[in-house]
Amino acid sequence: MLVFAGLGNPGAKYANNRHNVGFMAADAIARRHSFSPWSKKFQGLISEGTLGGEKILLIKPQTFMNLSGQSVGEALRFYKLEPSALTVFYDEIDLAAGKVRVKVGGGSGGHNGIRSLDQHVGNAYRRVRIGVGHPGVKEMVHGHVLGDFAKADREWLDVLLDAIADDAGLLAKGDDNSFMNRITLVLRDKLVPTGDDDRPPPKTPKQQSHVRQARPQQPAAKVPESGPMAAMLKKLFGKD
Repeated sequence: MLVFAGLGNPGAKYANNRHNVGFMAADAIARRHSFSPWSKKFQGLISEGTLGGEKILLIKPQTFMNLSGQSVGEALRFYKLEPSALTVFYDEIDLAAGKVRVKVGGGSGGHNGIRSLDQHVGNAYRRVRIGVGHPGVKEMVHGHVLGDFAKADREWLDVLLDAIADDAGLLAKGDDNSFMNRITLVLRDKLVPTGDDDRPPPKTPKQQSHVRQARPQQPAAKVPESGPMAAMLKKLFGKD
């Protein structure tokens, strides 16, 4: 058995937060692969199914993010599983929105859910880091991750969650590189302009320099209608 844990905070108040993208990934996997209905166990919600020929326990800790390790650790101990059997889906502010990176081990990077997991199960588990972008300054991070995804984010977020669900079997097989490659290809292929409204705006005409704008415009020269000059112009341009 393998354990796939999606991290987040319980309750409708947090449902659409960037911090809850781990819950969203777990929900997408359960829907796509017809897992069992969610039920309460291990201080969390669990759902069971199969991916890539492996039995999977999906878990969404209900302990709030900062205590995620209590729930996941309880599940691993119950099934006598090593940390290597665990894959965790969570938000990563140090990745651009929509980027996904997979690694085993490492530090918490300031993520309280990961810090809790490291305390309860060690750090030798697989991490699926889902980029939600950085607000730019440290003081805004808390509000950013506990803020809802913007309406415009749904375009890439829905595609990304579908791709994670579609290719989760590669994670179950331990093929992390193929999983990341598939996510990248799907996002590249599907997130293209769909109409004129999605295309970049046209370039604005080049502006004249201030010097040229300041020059008085000379009136166009008047073409003579009679006399020697008029006769010559008629010969040159074939005018009658």
